[in-house]
Amino acid sequence: MLIRDATPSDAEACAAIYRPYVLDTAITFETEPPTAPEMAARIAEAAETHAWLVAEDADAVIGYAYARPFAARAAYRWSCEVSVYLEVGRRRTGAGRALYDVLLPRLTSRGYRVAVAKTTLPNEAGLGLHRALGFEPVGTHPRIGWKHNAWHDVAITQLFLTPAVTPPADPV
Repeated sequence: MLIRDATPSDAEACAAIYRPYVLDTAITFETEPPTAPEMAARIAEAAETHAWLVAEDADAVIGYAYARPFAARAAYRWSCEVSVYLEVGRRRTGAGRALYDVLLPRLTSRGYRVAVAKTTLPNEAGLGLHRALGFEPVGTHPRIGWKHNAWHDVAITQLFLTPAVTPPADPV
């Protein structure tokens, strides 16, 4: 398996991976799958300030992970939200861990201090991956999202990317 930076040419594969999550699950609260051009714009935006990575197996993109700003306020600029999506049937294959094993150090090197993951419940595979990587539970938003005719809770976990508590430099 190869983990590499995403390029605009990966947008179609990323959109295809994401589509069943949008249409068939509450793992994401999006209700309309993004087009390949929309996904290309997301890749470019994330890569500019954080990172967007893809996992390849036999020259095919089988998953991706990315980071984006946690929140818009300036005081949050050292925190980011991370997500990982794998092709249907690829859970528990090591691909999610492999993506995060590259993504998290990249974020640290760019100056980020905290990674936050939001997981729609139930999703034991997603929670298990984040727990295995050291993410700690910090709360749950009960009944925060309505999708597929049901309310869904979202668990919030976070990982300190560095033990440093000194004033940070701005992320690069």
